[in-house]
Amino acid sequence: MPDLDFQIVNVEPARDLATPALAFHLRLTNQAEQQPVHAILLRCQIQIEAPRRRYKPQEQEQLRDLFGEPERWAQTLRTMLWANTTVNVPSFTGSIVYPISVPCTFDLTVASAKYFHALEDGEVPLTFLFSGTVFYDSGQAAFQAAPVPWNKEARFRLPVRVWKEMMDLHYPNMTWLCLRRDAFNELYRFKIKEGIATFDETVERLLALAEQPLEVS
Repeated sequence: MPDLDFQIVNVEPARDLATPALAFHLRLTNQAEQQPVHAILLRCQIQIEAPRRRYKPQEQEQLRDLFGEPERWAQTLRTMLWANTTVNVPSFTGSIVYPISVPCTFDLTVASAKYFHALEDGEVPLTFLFSGTVFYDSGQAAFQAAPVPWNKEARFRLPVRVWKEMMDLHYPNMTWLCLRRDAFNELYRFKIKEGIATFDETVERLLALAEQPLEVS
């Protein structure tokens, strides 16, 4: 059966999709070239290895919502599941480079989005865990099928600038904010009552009111 090696060679924003996504370019190498690969139904789990990088003070402040106070990070800073995806790899002999498209979100109620939003620069250590089924030519009349071993994995360091570039393609100078419907309705009523043109100005007005000192009678 084929003996497969996995390597992520680079990453770039997926520019041909309507929603944010990253295209990780996966190189698959078949060490058993005498058994050409007909196809691979490949499952991929991507994990964020959060403990494997350093964090600036500003980043630590942003990440308190995920991991608590930095003094407790020895207990709370853990590997995070980012995504599960499936790829249909076409036939090849020797090696092939094929993209893994990973949908991304700017919804800050999602842990991975909170994590990426908190980072200013540098790289994010990722681990790709692979499984699935490989169909190959064994030299007999029919194609053979074999599982992709669970111990197959690849590591990659995602530049934070690539994440920011991807989000800027879809949401330039914008951030998603998810509100309960009743909270949004109250905000909308305040906006209309005060004659404010945009929601940006509405939030700025409320923040300014909140910062005003309380009057003591």
